[in-house]
Amino acid sequence: MAPGGLPSTGMGTETGAIIAGPRATKDTGLTRLRSAGLPLGLAAIVLVAWQITVTVGHIPPVILPSPISIGKYIYERYDILLMHAVPTTLESAAGFAIATLLGIGLAIIITYSEVAREALYPNLVFFQLIPKIALAPLFIIWLGIGSQSRIAFAVFIAFFPVVISTAAGFASVDKSMLRLCRALTANEWQIFSSVRFPAALPYIFSGMKIAVTLAIIGVIIGEFITAQAGLGYLIIFATARADTEISMAAIVVLCICGLLLYGLVALAESVANRFYSAENP
Repeated sequence: MAPGGLPSTGMGTETGAIIAGPRATKDTGLTRLRSAGLPLGLAAIVLVAWQITVTVGHIPPVILPSPISIGKYIYERYDILLMHAVPTTLESAAGFAIATLLGIGLAIIITYSEVAREALYPNLVFFQLIPKIALAPLFIIWLGIGSQSRIAFAVFIAFFPVVISTAAGFASVDKSMLRLCRALTANEWQIFSSVRFPAALPYIFSGMKIAVTLAIIGVIIGEFITAQAGLGYLIIFATARADTEISMAAIVVLCICGLLLYGLVALAESVANRFYSAENP
């Protein structure tokens, strides 16, 4: 009954839902537009300020080329940049994939074995404290000047965040949920696949997002030392010739490759969340 003793028609609820639907959609669209527009707007402001500074200040290209000249070089010599981008991207992806598998595997061992946790965890922290770049020449000596040394060095740099994040995710599972699963006679594999792993997904992907950037850094460091191809090699080659324009163009392409790899990780996270949401509605 509506106020005053009149029968309710239900129109208020339906009208509210109709109004709330478009409004919610509009708010979501504004949020997405803002999340994309703010970083792009800031980047545009920085590029315009950079261009004005170089033009007004008459800064020579050998010191700092303008964004327009860098973009022009990328457009004209995209074939050379692409040729060097391919090995860097593939080696970074390989190092990241191995680091992810190794990190998750070590996290599982640390989670399920107290002895392994006490033995491994302090040593993992110790290795993380070692200045990584100081070990790069040793990887060249051990594994040669090929891609194996660069991939191994990328793995060495990138696996630690995955281990720590994944172990934290496994440890964050509600203890009462684990007790309930065991009370229902679920075995350890069922508990892991249905409870621990889904609960740890945000932690795992957080570590992976850090690891993918570190893997690229590891490959670039290796290319600085021995490679005959790759964006790192191109940067060193251009720097030796004092050709700052080529170096900056290679750095821009390297950022694009990094964004693509990072985007793939974010896409995988979205797919995994949707999959487990569908499995456990």
